[in-house]
Amino acid sequence: MTLLPARIVHIGVDRDWREVYGFASRPENMPAWASGLASGLTQDGDDWLADGGPIGQVRVRFAPDNAFGVIDHRVTMPTGEVVENALRVTPNGEGAEVAFTLLKRSDMDDAAFEADAAHVLKDLQTLKAIMEAAS
Repeated sequence: MTLLPARIVHIGVDRDWREVYGFASRPENMPAWASGLASGLTQDGDDWLADGGPIGQVRVRFAPDNAFGVIDHRVTMPTGEVVENALRVTPNGEGAEVAFTLLKRSDMDDAAFEADAAHVLKDLQTLKAIMEAAS
């Protein structure tokens, strides 16, 4: 069994964790903070379709609504490759901690992994700004 290198990218948000989860877990809100989905998502049954830019259309399946803050999602690439994304909103005092587990895929070099981590952090910072401005 091979384990991929992993990094947890996270940020604290000064807003009740349930409100953060309620906003962040709705696919229709993701273009506002998740830049990889900036073109928007279109529902297709239980899945959502997104324009993956140069790689083409991707299919996204989200974890069902839950009381645990889990926003995990599975992305199926046009090639059929499946990327599992773990995204969680956890209570942190009176606020929230939002954490994304980033896995270094076998086709990524170190520079691409670092760029991916920076991209995820930028998205989480955008989510934080939106949520804290609305409180």
